[in-house]
Amino acid sequence: MKPSTTGLRRIINATGYSMKGLRAAWQNEAAFRQESVLLVVMTAATFFLPVTLLEQLLMIASLFLVVIVELINSAVEAVVDRIGPEHHELSGRAKDIGSAAVFVALVLVVIIWGAILVF
Repeated sequence: MKPSTTGLRRIINATGYSMKGLRAAWQNEAAFRQESVLLVVMTAATFFLPVTLLEQLLMIASLFLVVIVELINSAVEAVVDRIGPEHHELSGRAKDIGSAAVFVALVLVVIIWGAILVF
């Protein structure tokens, strides 16, 4: 059984692991970098759009969702690649499903932004 820390030390450790994960994603995942830049640019754009605060928050939240799903997709890909480089149907399926999740999140951004800005 792994010894675990508790309280403030656990929160500090968890924050460090999260920062390490964000650094790894930034260094190793082009899609994460692109979607992060998209998040920053489009978030800034919301401050110049004629939208309510709730609409602005919904627009920004949809962008964060893309980044979150990309992080999960990247983690799945890393685990699959760790298992081995040879092609396996289930490995390919796992990667394709992760990619599909990112695609669906991006479609959600288009739907939310489109609905708010067009209607």
